[in-house]
Amino acid sequence: MPGPPWWSGKFRECGCRVTIPRQAILDILTGTSEHLSAEDIYMAVHKEYPAIGLTTIYRTLDLLVRMGMVFRFDFGDGRNRYELIEEGKKEHHHHLVCTGCGRIIDYTDFIEDEVRLFKQVEEVLSKKHNFEITSHQVQFLGQCSKCQ
Repeated sequence: MPGPPWWSGKFRECGCRVTIPRQAILDILTGTSEHLSAEDIYMAVHKEYPAIGLTTIYRTLDLLVRMGMVFRFDFGDGRNRYELIEEGKKEHHHHLVCTGCGRIIDYTDFIEDEVRLFKQVEEVLSKKHNFEITSHQVQFLGQCSKCQ
């Protein structure tokens, strides 16, 4: 029998309990590579747990973001999107967002010059503002080949 999920220790560290809504949301996010909105997550959770409301989904997502377990993205479509932060599992990536059809492409195949450039930007900003950067999120807006 497998041990507890990877995220159960995060809840213990924060003094939080693992509740059914929290577990259900993390299960949904673990099982997808898509960038789901709160409404998408609600619809998926509602199938198995109809008593869990949309307000609970929003509150739980806010908690998971504050705990550093989930990223929240605004891709300019008026709906926040969420992505699980599973340390050591998913490589760092940026997003290409099509403003025509809304398609989101995870960009992971960085070349050496790109990696060097982002490290330089982080170093300069860190020094300039006396700020310890622990992560970054980058998104490029434009149009995919189908929408051009």
